[in-house]
Amino acid sequence: MSFPLLTATAVLPALGAVATAAVPAARREAAKWLALLVSLGTLVLAVLVAVRFDPGGARFQLTESYDWIPAFGVRYELGVDGIGVALVLLTAVLIPFIVLAGWHDADPLETQSKRWRPTQGFFALILMVEAMVILSFEATDVFLFYIFFEAMLIPMYFLIGGFGDRAHQGGEEAAATQRSYAAVKFLLYNLAGGLIMLAAVIGLYVAAGSFSLPDILAARADGELTMGTNTERLLFLGFFLAFAVKAPLWPLHTWLPNAMGEATAPVAVLITAVVDKVGTFAMLRFCLGLFPEASKWATPVVLVLALISIVYGALLAVGQRDIKRLVAYASISHFGFIILGVFVMTSQGQSGATLYMVNHGISTAALMLVAGFLISRRGSRLIADYGGVQKVAPVLAGTFLIGGLATLSLPGLAPFVSEFLVLVGAFARYPVVGIIATFGIVLAALYTLVLYQRTMTGPVRPEVAKLPDLRVRELAVAAPLIALLIFLGVYPQPLTDLVNPAVRHTMSDVQQHDPEPEVEAAK
Repeated sequence: MSFPLLTATAVLPALGAVATAAVPAARREAAKWLALLVSLGTLVLAVLVAVRFDPGGARFQLTESYDWIPAFGVRYELGVDGIGVALVLLTAVLIPFIVLAGWHDADPLETQSKRWRPTQGFFALILMVEAMVILSFEATDVFLFYIFFEAMLIPMYFLIGGFGDRAHQGGEEAAATQRSYAAVKFLLYNLAGGLIMLAAVIGLYVAAGSFSLPDILAARADGELTMGTNTERLLFLGFFLAFAVKAPLWPLHTWLPNAMGEATAPVAVLITAVVDKVGTFAMLRFCLGLFPEASKWATPVVLVLALISIVYGALLAVGQRDIKRLVAYASISHFGFIILGVFVMTSQGQSGATLYMVNHGISTAALMLVAGFLISRRGSRLIADYGGVQKVAPVLAGTFLIGGLATLSLPGLAPFVSEFLVLVGAFARYPVVGIIATFGIVLAALYTLVLYQRTMTGPVRPEVAKLPDLRVRELAVAAPLIALLIFLGVYPQPLTDLVNPAVRHTMSDVQQHDPEPEVEAAK
């Protein structure tokens, strides 16, 4: 039996979480270093997964399959395609930066209520989320996927509610109230979607006789599995609703600005750059794979919702006064582009959507983490409390600018390739959809440049005159992320070669082909 590499990639951070939580209270620095080493070890395993994966080989590779609950047909079944490998890599790459950026976010802090922030618990929860997200990207048994899809809500709830932003303007009591509200809202929205999905998972087993995605795909391809039209549509809606909440898609998005606003910057990155990607990934893998006809039936409505997310999220980002909430609404707009790419049903759109998941994760991490460094110095999230930062902290301002330019998809930075492919895919099949989506690019330039202008340029405000520039630890976070944005912006081929075969499989599942280009006949 070959080494279970996929299991090891998830088990290592899970065991690391237990070990980190068990570190004695007086050894919190040891807990930080342990969490960082575990996250780096997980990155090494994720790289091995990518190295051993053959893009031109079988659809699902490095597979593992064991009986788990035979009486109910549930198996511990893992496997990755190119899309799964790309997102496992994204998760493993970002977690070490999240750990480094949050190095002091949970240090003991005696407050008016005499409560202490348990450092070990903070880092243990981050590692546990990493383990569950990786397993979600690897699971090919639908029931197994559902378990980790829901289980990751528990550590995220405690990260949002128990380790909130210290730069809250309303004082500790107001901050605790807002954190609790944001955490409960996050949990309720996602639990509601998950419960509906559970009913659909059970319905899938009744209709297909299996929870195994590869088995269901094979049975459908051989003509051995057919679902009634109404049955398939109802099951699709059950799955899609849960994924749309996680994504987050308008109008199920309202939990995200609260959660990102009240969480620390590293946890905000964990939410939008890592956890939320499970929703868009699952749309590609499960909605289109399991319910191809229903996916095509729902496409017009999904495209409209995606367009609303793009424009609505960008418009609200323009009007924000809070830096973190601005990034949250910008992310809603970007997730609209990802979902648009998935459902335009073209290979360019779906390749662009997958690249967008990866590149949005990197660009949002760069922008939000640097913004978190800025907020921790000034003690305020309000844009109006800044001005002239580039004169006193030029390196901080420069990295903030590059992160912002990546967010607006500037050519030469990684998100540009993703957005370009999504729009090419949209124009190929739905030109009007592509035209409307383009307005999101204009609005992105507006909110990003206005944010930079109001915080970094102009006269130096007295409150920021003595802000220190980025320190060594903070540079160790920002510099590699900026380097990745530039590298993947200039040379995206490693990612496209990885995901394109998986996209072709997905296009085959839904029996779609790219539209033929319309070329005027030569006269």
